[in-house]
Parts: sequence; C-alpha cells; structure tokens
Amino acid sequence: MVSPAPPASVLDLAPVVPVVVVEDAADAVPLARALVAGGLPAIEVTLRTPAALDAIREIAREVPGAVVGAGTVIRPEQVAEAVAAGSRFLVSPGWTDLLLEAMRASGVPFLPGVSTASEVVALLERGVREMKFFPAQAAGGTAYLKSLSGPLPQARFCPTGGIGPASAPDYLALPNVGCVGGSWMLPPDAVAARDWGRVEELARSASGLSAGRTCR
Repeated sequence: MVSPAPPASVLDLAPVVPVVVVEDAADAVPLARALVAGGLPAIEVTLRTPAALDAIREIAREVPGAVVGAGTVIRPEQVAEAVAAGSRFLVSPGWTDLLLEAMRASGVPFLPGVSTASEVVALLERGVREMKFFPAQAAGGTAYLKSLSGPLPQARFCPTGGIGPASAPDYLALPNVGCVGGSWMLPPDAVAARDWGRVEELARSASGLSAGRTCR
C-alpha cells in the first residue's frame, strides 16, 4: 500500500486539530472515525502514553480519511518512531536545534512550539514560518498573538493549551492563526464510555468554526 503524501500545511487542514491522549490503543480507530465523520480529519495523537505509537499506526492503517500526526514530540529519536508509525505531521511543545533538525529531516510538516517573540524570531531565522503557540492561554492568549501579528506577520500559528469552544472563535479570528488545537470534543466521560456518537457530534460543532470568522 502506498503511503499518502503528507499535507502541505497542517494549519490549513481544519479549523480545529483534536489533541488526543490515547490510553488504550483499541479506542484509536473508533475515536478517529468519529472525529473524521464530524469533519475534523487532522488528529494529533500525543506521545504521552505507551499506547500512542500503536494508536497512530492503527489510525494510519484503518482510517483513510484521517491525517494523523504525533504531538508532544520532545526528543529527536521520537521523530523517526512517529513517522515510521504513520505520522503525517509532527507537533512539539517547544524546540531545540537538535529537535528542529530531526523534524526538518523527517520529510513531513511540523509545528515547533513557541511562547515568546524571541522564539518566533529564532524560528523565522531558520526558515520556519508555521508554529504551535503553547501554552496559549497561559502565555498571553489572543492579546499576545494579536500583538505578534504587527511586527511578525510572516509567522502563522496553531494555538494550543486551555482553548475551548467559547474561546476558539476569538483565536480563529486573528490573521496569524490558521487553526487551534484542543480536546474539548473528547470529554473524558465520553471516551471512557466509548460514546463515539457524542464525540462525533462535538467534532461536528468544532468543525463549523473557521479561520477569520466565528462561524460558517
């Protein structure tokens, strides 16, 4: 089977990228199918659990409509592991030159994490224009990102961290935000109950948001 090409830009796949923590790999496929059915094809599976790589592998193999990526990438060796499992994009909470080099060499799109103007400038110097802004709410939220858009208009962001359905539209209205990351469409009780219908419903609501305006 030929592997699908990586997306040109993670920021343009959907207004919301679900940030998924998978405890049981058996949940990965039905969870991903619910998100895709709800209109959220880009799925970030965080490398925070032993089940994460298996979950990425299963989603990549069994859910053709999904664009699965790996999040919480913090070590260079995780890059190769994630891509080998089927990740089509990479997301990190922060970056170092070693990690950036590994992500750049992977051949898939990546979003290194930033929370300060100096980090943004450093990445722009290295030719990186698309970034994760994390932790979004704690690092200054929409006011901070709006302030960055003046002096650094070439940088585009996926804010993640503390964002919910009430605040997501404010982020998406900013000119330098392509999408937001969040997990509100995956409430723990719904996942524990394997209530994939509820997950799909919440995903559909989230997919109705779009960059540059509050709703369709």
